[in-house]
Amino acid sequence: MSDVLSAATCRADGRATTYEDAIREAGALLVEAGAVTPAYVDGMLARERTMTTYMGNGLAIPHGTLESTGEIRRSAVSVVRYPHAVDWKGSPVRVVIGIAGADGEHLEVLSRIALVFADEEQAARVADARTVDELMAVLAQVNAA
Repeated sequence: MSDVLSAATCRADGRATTYEDAIREAGALLVEAGAVTPAYVDGMLARERTMTTYMGNGLAIPHGTLESTGEIRRSAVSVVRYPHAVDWKGSPVRVVIGIAGADGEHLEVLSRIALVFADEEQAARVADARTVDELMAVLAQVNAA
């Protein structure tokens, strides 16, 4: 995942209190990194209105609609870890991973993330990381296994 994730697109102290704001927070990191335009974040919000991106184990993976893929400049992933769970339409979320996959790369990125969060213990390690360095180290370690 190191090819699409950087310390600049990670935050270990997310501040959002609603799932909409969590999507905006994850999307803003992608915009700041130059990976997407602000319109892509609107596409992430639109997707969530049609289907939830909650995946279980305290994880949500917001990504844009098919119509918003033209707003992707390059593939990137943002990770926001919350000290306290965000209510995601009735489910507790501690980690939000925003995905922007150019040329269909989002499927590969999704599969890598699924490997990390399929195991409750690994998911808890990500949720418990308190700094960006810890977050990056945990994601690198479990992704290399």
